[in-house]
Amino acid sequence: MPLFGNAAAFIRANLVAIQNGQKAKAVVIGTLTERQLQAINQHRMARNATLPPVVDEVIFIGSHIYKSRIERDQYTIDDVIEQILSAMSEESALVGSLPMQAIENPRVRTDRMGNAINDRAIFECMSRHPRPELFSVIPKGDRIKPEKQKGRP
Repeated sequence: MPLFGNAAAFIRANLVAIQNGQKAKAVVIGTLTERQLQAINQHRMARNATLPPVVDEVIFIGSHIYKSRIERDQYTIDDVIEQILSAMSEESALVGSLPMQAIENPRVRTDRMGNAINDRAIFECMSRHPRPELFSVIPKGDRIKPEKQKGRP
């Protein structure tokens, strides 16, 4: 399995730290499958032959995910963890039509709002090279968004 058994706890700890105004540390949450790794490296080479390959070990910080999914879209930390667990599935495959490296779970999941979702993981592959960073997660198909909560930005 691409994500380690303790990945959800590490992801939660980083998102809670960010929520509390603290700096989150880079943590290893899992690995890409051999198929995912090969597809990502081939995609990188096709876009720019000078880009060095990445390794399979995935790290997570969570700042961008927190800002985009929790602050902007009003998802809960539990929602985001569910999105990440789905997006990082061993079934997930490269979305080759994008300029960045991304994998998407082809298996549809129903979220708590009733949306039919395909979760997509976006990787930033240069700042922590050779390890890709799980930079963002996108719940593709989330037509019904969470309601804005009182006391939340």
